[in-house]
Amino acid sequence: MPDTSNTESDEPVCPICGGVGYVRQDLPIDDPNFGKLVPCVCQQHKTNRAAQSRLYRMSNLESFKKMTFESFSVQGRLGLGDEQVFSLQNALNQARQFAASPKGWLLLSGSYGCGKTHLAAAIANTCVEYGMPTLFLTVPDLLDWLRYSYDSTDETFEQRFEEIRNVNLLVLDDLGAQNATPWAAEKLFQIIDYRYIRRLPLVVTTNQRLEDLDDRIRSRLQDPELSTHVNVTAPDYRSPVRELYDPLVHQLQLLNERTFGNFSLREPEHFSAETQASLENAFRAAQEFAEQPRGWLVLMGSYGSGKTHLAAAIGNYRKGMGDDPVFVVVPDLLDHLRATFGPSSNVTYDELFQRVKTTPLLIMDDLGTQSATPWTREKLYQIFNERYNAKLPTVITTSERLEGLDARIQSRMLDDRLCSIYAVLAPSYRGGGGGPRQERPRRPSRA
Repeated sequence: MPDTSNTESDEPVCPICGGVGYVRQDLPIDDPNFGKLVPCVCQQHKTNRAAQSRLYRMSNLESFKKMTFESFSVQGRLGLGDEQVFSLQNALNQARQFAASPKGWLLLSGSYGCGKTHLAAAIANTCVEYGMPTLFLTVPDLLDWLRYSYDSTDETFEQRFEEIRNVNLLVLDDLGAQNATPWAAEKLFQIIDYRYIRRLPLVVTTNQRLEDLDDRIRSRLQDPELSTHVNVTAPDYRSPVRELYDPLVHQLQLLNERTFGNFSLREPEHFSAETQASLENAFRAAQEFAEQPRGWLVLMGSYGSGKTHLAAAIGNYRKGMGDDPVFVVVPDLLDHLRATFGPSSNVTYDELFQRVKTTPLLIMDDLGTQSATPWTREKLYQIFNERYNAKLPTVITTSERLEGLDARIQSRMLDDRLCSIYAVLAPSYRGGGGGPRQERPRRPSRA
């Protein structure tokens, strides 16, 4: 028996090929394939794992890993009627049933923020956990990946198109949010029609009315022999009064209790001197910026380290001074920009994009967590480039290392004539270290 231990890896050596990767088939001596080497079954397993890992990265499911069936709230929402609660519970039940046995199609429709994406991501996460090759993409991202493949040196357009059409489970989020060019409409139809003919599992979410979708796609989505349609009637859980919802002011309203006065510097004995100093330096820098917003302030650190609190405190302080700061979570901003392409949007893409690029004070939270498609990279670069050239005050938080960001954005952040970078080395408040506590109220120091 070959040695199944591996000194260089935790993965055991294959007992069949002894780690060589190839075996000779047990064939009669007169067989033409006698003595020829063929790939061992372990190589196929490695190939399958690599393919699934690639699909997971392409899907950006890491950003949706907290979206599970267990974290989906039905009873936790306030002000819902019985019919709305029933629609949420029905959608949850149908999604669970589909994830347990992915067959046919599941169409989830409803207004923005009602929970469709959460359920679609929960299905994808469950199927990935079962080992099923799964691709989860918003429709604008899917089209971006296809466009990008025309110039890619890694794979051809045909290879990527075939992969999307044939993947075991395809989850398409936000159908209808894409820019409805003839090319986009045709590619989407080809993907959906291919899976329709072959009865391949598909999950689709949309906030569009079915009658507003492409006629050919709608007819396939409405086939009762293949597709189950679930309409979620619950309102946006982030903003029950939809008419008053403005994505560029809503987030700061949610964080209006985060001020400099209740920011915790925590207990010094829990940290090293360097860690404590990093927290205090970031705090002072945020105070000074809030008092007199100039240039760019970048706060870097792990999740829960206090970056968002400080960014929100800056916004709330300036709001109290009579300003109108814009606070956006980067992935949400990109979702809103995509949504403006939809026919039911009450705001144009140019209007929303221009507000973000030119607002006197922009606070961008969670840079780097967005899906890194060519479209998102270009939109973010355009925002940063406009604000860099105009020297507009900007606050940025990120848990990414600088080298992990778009090189064009990185180069502007490294311009120390405009930008100040502070690394918050403190661990998450939720990870110990005494937790948040009330500090005596502080005001930004006067320059």
